[in-house]
Amino acid sequence: MTTNTVDGASDRAASTPIVVRALRLAFAIYGITALLWIPIRNADGFSLTNYLSYFTIESNILAVILLLVGAVRDPQSRTWQSIRGAVTLYMVITGIVYAVLLANVDVMLKDAWINAALHRILPLVLFLDWVFLASRHKLSEVEALKWLAFPAAYGIYSLIRGPIVDWYPYPFLDPRQQGYLSLVIGMVVLAVAMALMALAVNAVGRLGAKWRYRDDETVLAAH
Repeated sequence: MTTNTVDGASDRAASTPIVVRALRLAFAIYGITALLWIPIRNADGFSLTNYLSYFTIESNILAVILLLVGAVRDPQSRTWQSIRGAVTLYMVITGIVYAVLLANVDVMLKDAWINAALHRILPLVLFLDWVFLASRHKLSEVEALKWLAFPAAYGIYSLIRGPIVDWYPYPFLDPRQQGYLSLVIGMVVLAVAMALMALAVNAVGRLGAKWRYRDDETVLAAH
């Protein structure tokens, strides 16, 4: 029977240093501050539903929760590590899509420090945490691709809600200007790019694990 950890090594052996856990807490507070500042600043005429309909906001909320749990509880289970990988992917998507498609687009983030926090700093923090605090658990490519369920659900939600409220969170999701053919082509390209990102995030996590446990004469196991 295949074990989930390296040669039965205890999860405690892979526990995170207290300094790193303190940094996770600090960045979680930083993220919470950035997320709350937007509705506070825009109290007049602010739409909470629209705010929560941005992928950036959703992914950063998940990132803050991940950092808080990682700081306070520091779980080491295989399920938690898969959740870490998924949220890391969503933050990587947030950072890359912003840099490539949205850097010059108004996405309701006029404060430079909030923009940097949600689109650059926190995605980088999650990525570095995933690589340098890698898990002993080896996740398969199939499991990594399952992480795409959330972005897929988000896209469907946005396209259904858009015509109902006459509002779309991002230009590349808006068929009113580009038409549905261009929208579909763009979505296919984006889906392929996200699949490659998922595989890449999983791959660098494995490399991080090899580096972190380089002194262990063990092999990571997956199912």
